[in-house]
Amino acid sequence: MSLASLAMYVSPPPIERATQLFWEALGKRLRGYGLDAPAALDGDISYDEAWLRPDLLIGQTCGYPYVRHLRDKVQLVASPVYGLPGCDGPLKCSFIIVNANSPVASVEELRGSRAAINEPGSNSGYNLFRHFIAPHAVEGHFFSSVIETGGHRASIDAVASGEADVAAIDCVTFGNTLRFDPERVAGVRIFAETVKGPGLPFITSADTPAKDLVILRRALDETISDPVLADVCDTLSLRGISLLGDADYEMLAELDREAARHGYPAIA
Repeated sequence: MSLASLAMYVSPPPIERATQLFWEALGKRLRGYGLDAPAALDGDISYDEAWLRPDLLIGQTCGYPYVRHLRDKVQLVASPVYGLPGCDGPLKCSFIIVNANSPVASVEELRGSRAAINEPGSNSGYNLFRHFIAPHAVEGHFFSSVIETGGHRASIDAVASGEADVAAIDCVTFGNTLRFDPERVAGVRIFAETVKGPGLPFITSADTPAKDLVILRRALDETISDPVLADVCDTLSLRGISLLGDADYEMLAELDREAARHGYPAIA
């Protein structure tokens, strides 16, 4: 049996439930096309461990680890189109957030503040954030301290509680949280938006045959378009898919290089 893992957007609880229902419909459709799709998503394997499994039928990764580590090791299936603020087709930004009571009105006023990141491998919480700050850094530094929270929701909590002053939050995560867990974002405000880049692509194993890749794309498109799944896809804010290629994701690697050219290879 092949592996299916969709673990990038699984909170708050309505999102987790809708993701399970979405997979039930997608998996059934894939089996109807003759693919060996599991009945349920694998909830035990970590999201990043699934990426390089040779039996991966479908997974979802972040664009930054894709350009850094996964090229030629996985195949791009499609990039989701979300209907949330900050999204533009398959492109999305990060929201730079500060405490709701913060008077900060310019980037310069953030100098010497405390930053929160989810983890250094993240495009939305790190790569886009670093690119946003890089032109303002001096000798590789801008913040007084940087904490790693382990996740976007934890970064929101850190800024809301005053543990950190600023963070970059994936606009899809922010939108999902605003819709289904509004109290969590009540203590923060959006200060700015980063540049937009391609969002989290659906991927499959490098060993997946070309004919199966065609079926995966067709089944994704049909499932999202299915009127029976309208409520599920509305919960997920999932509007469609876009067939982006490796060259489209190269811009995320270029943001990395651009920050380095500013002398800011790491958030500090």
